[in-house]
Amino acid sequence: MSKAKSLVAPPPFLIDDTNLSRAWARLLLQVLDNAGTEVAPLILSVTGFAQEGTAVEDSAVRQALDELLKRNGRYLVENVAFTIFPQRYWEMSRGDRDRLFELYRKTFPRLKAVNRKANSRGLYFERMMMYGRGPCDGNQLEWILSQYKSRKGVRRSMLQATTFDPGRDHVTSAQLGFPCLQQVSFEPTSEGLITNAFYATQQIFDKAYGNYLGLAQLGAFMAHEMGIRLARLNVMVGVAKLERISKRELKRTQLVKAARTLESQATAPAPRAPVAAATAGAAL
Repeated sequence: MSKAKSLVAPPPFLIDDTNLSRAWARLLLQVLDNAGTEVAPLILSVTGFAQEGTAVEDSAVRQALDELLKRNGRYLVENVAFTIFPQRYWEMSRGDRDRLFELYRKTFPRLKAVNRKANSRGLYFERMMMYGRGPCDGNQLEWILSQYKSRKGVRRSMLQATTFDPGRDHVTSAQLGFPCLQQVSFEPTSEGLITNAFYATQQIFDKAYGNYLGLAQLGAFMAHEMGIRLARLNVMVGVAKLERISKRELKRTQLVKAARTLESQATAPAPRAPVAAATAGAAL
């Protein structure tokens, strides 16, 4: 009698890079160059941040992705990142987090109204700073920062913010676009701040790059307020999937050419070429 084959769950696919664009490009090419449309599970880790926390990006990949997103009626990278951290609001606040939080509170109703269908359940930054209950009037980020700065030896499990809420999100809908990001935690170390994010699922084409950029910007903000530098971003994803665009269509694009060029430079020093600021509005 033949022995039954033992079933072994696939190991995580690990990406560790010093360039945010290249990390995302490696994920995209992993799907394009292999069978299926999913990577499960995914662990993506990015380092190489500038002293002020800016992520290293490749302008060719970023611009090619934005052009393809726009052509397919999807949100640009900057707009996806804004759902996690409102970078332009932080710049307008000139380093004052109280001003940042107040500005976001005042403008959130308008942000929600811009696209009621997509934003009806909220936005990630809104969940982190206006959760609806808890200390600091539900501002989890302010609670983390105030506790961290109040004394030495703060309990490490305290430094986490959740976006998933069973009371609002355990619903029977067949599809639910929000929230895929469940939780973000912050780990101060001797090398700097490590930011960890946990996703149940993630869209590779139209969300992942913006997710990574927004998380990096959130990590840089928290590191700034903690008085340390951003050292690493870790993203854990249960299922990263390629949807809303076919492999055949992708393989014919300038984006894939730019991604392959960047991937081939993986052993070379990561460039720090600036990425031109997107001019899109705050449509989310």
